[in-house]
Amino acid sequence: MTTSIRRRRAALTTGAVAIAASLALAPTVASAATPADVAQNGGAARSIDDSTQVLLDSVDGGPAKNVILLIGDGMGDSEITSARNYAYGAGGQLPGIDALPLTGQYTTYSLYKDGPNKGKPDYVPDSAATGSAWATGTKTYDNAISVDVDGVPQDTLLEIAKANGKKTGNVSTAELQDATPAVQSAHVAARSCYGPDTVTQCGADALDQGGLGSISEQIIGTRADLTLGGGAASFEQTARAGQWQGESLFDQAADRGYQVVRDAAGLDALASADQSEPVLGTFTDGNFPTRFAATTATVGGADLAPQTCQPNPDRLSTDLSLRSLTEKSIDLLDDDNGFFLQVEGASIDKRDHSADACGQIGEVLDLDEAVQAALDFAKADGDTMVIVTADHAHTSQIVDSTPPATLSTALTTVDGTTMKIAYGTAAAGGSQQHTGSQLRVAGYGPGAANVVGLIDQTDNFFTIANALQLDRDLDGLSSDATLSAPSEVAPEAEFDVTASGLAGDRQVSAVLDADGAAAAVDLGPVDVIDGVATVTVQAPAEPGPFTVTLTGAQSGVELVAPVSVVEGAVVPAPTTSPVPVDPSADPTTPAGALPGGGDAAGGTGSGPLAFTGSEALPALALALMLVASGAVLVLRRRRRLVATGELGSQL
Repeated sequence: MTTSIRRRRAALTTGAVAIAASLALAPTVASAATPADVAQNGGAARSIDDSTQVLLDSVDGGPAKNVILLIGDGMGDSEITSARNYAYGAGGQLPGIDALPLTGQYTTYSLYKDGPNKGKPDYVPDSAATGSAWATGTKTYDNAISVDVDGVPQDTLLEIAKANGKKTGNVSTAELQDATPAVQSAHVAARSCYGPDTVTQCGADALDQGGLGSISEQIIGTRADLTLGGGAASFEQTARAGQWQGESLFDQAADRGYQVVRDAAGLDALASADQSEPVLGTFTDGNFPTRFAATTATVGGADLAPQTCQPNPDRLSTDLSLRSLTEKSIDLLDDDNGFFLQVEGASIDKRDHSADACGQIGEVLDLDEAVQAALDFAKADGDTMVIVTADHAHTSQIVDSTPPATLSTALTTVDGTTMKIAYGTAAAGGSQQHTGSQLRVAGYGPGAANVVGLIDQTDNFFTIANALQLDRDLDGLSSDATLSAPSEVAPEAEFDVTASGLAGDRQVSAVLDADGAAAAVDLGPVDVIDGVATVTVQAPAEPGPFTVTLTGAQSGVELVAPVSVVEGAVVPAPTTSPVPVDPSADPTTPAGALPGGGDAAGGTGSGPLAFTGSEALPALALALMLVASGAVLVLRRRRRLVATGELGSQL
């Protein structure tokens, strides 16, 4: 006898209707399987038919043009299950997170930093160590942001993707200085090194101590094409050292060509995000408000009347929801070269720490909507890998009966029944702890089959780098760089020195030097934009030779240009921004031709000189025999603020 199994829509209870209302900003809530359905033979089955062909069709060896990595901070299996139960029912499905066809588990342990256990497993990690693991492929200690156990910076996926010509984005509902977004853009020994004012926390990493600077300062320097989230308060701090000493970090970002946006209207107005005009969007001083208003777990709380999660009146507009930010990011990053985008739903973890069941559930649902947006794009595009996972497990557990001595909450789910959630790793008012269990990792698209089975968190780095076919040798990506400059300039004339082919670098340092001078003249750091760095220099007043040296801050490649001050010399006018050399230019053009073409000496027969890294040392030896006076760097600063309303006063 064949039993026909039919699923019918259940009438929602009063509590379930309230849930549907509270999810008004979410996709339509799916009806739960009714008790009668799941009680039948096969009624609770999720895959009655053979799935072999479906899985085979899901396996695509790649490569991928784009990768979207979505992170639920603190999103363990319990957090996923409680969100599904609450919003879609025990027999339901999260339409984003549960829709990825290829699933595995990964281990998340960190390492001890020092002492007798240095380098050995620390079984319960924090977000800094775990984020660093997938961002760099290197295990490290709790508190570390993309440095190894000895404090050595490790290249990140975002930095490597950018060096390989991919567009890059970093999105979070947390402060952008928080661990998960920070691991893609910064390298510090302590995750609390947020901005210039966190002097004690930054220690040797502070700019005025000779370090790379705070996380906020490094975010600006890393120059992702797009960075969106909270944490505006740290960007309002003032630089204590360096080229922009005395300026706020927001002003510094604008000076360096960023489009700085502070509200939904400003974000909506953006039509592009690239290296010439990257986007820095900060929409709150701290973390984003959560989707649902907070609930408080108490001892014996699950014995009280079950609650229904309520909308948070302080939540940002839907234009700034995680789904909207993800969709806008994809729209701005999508191009022929491809992109790497990291998206974090941050406050699953933060509300779990606070034993706030509704808070954490709402943030899982927010992330699920962002996953839906990523999958919609990936399915239409055909060349995009999507990975959804978490950084570490957390405290919350779905329990059968009310724990006698730990915190708990009772909620009415869409099934019309009660779900009890307990928090047992801290007392009331304390911070609930992370836990050390393995985590779900799921994927879709080219290369996603590599998440299947039991892997480690560091495998994510290699899965993504391999899918995008990234060259991880950043020094090598700058090894063939060239330097172009006129060989002769008139006294006090302004001229450009342009380095090209610096794909492996994000900044260069520039120095003017001459034998016999009291000291070399530091011309300051210069951003590398699409592999090109241009320094505009004013020549000395007195005739004579000197050198300008550009050194890649990341690769260490050194490029030297000898220049002479000659009365009557004519050079092209300086550019207002770096201009890449056209690779399709006439091959008969002299090797040292400046961007824009022409004879740098204005027809005098003494053209510009170009030196590769391998040719620089002989040129330097020659140059050091020359005597010259100093020159000054003409700083060219641009400000472009894209926003509306009170932006001027906010900055």
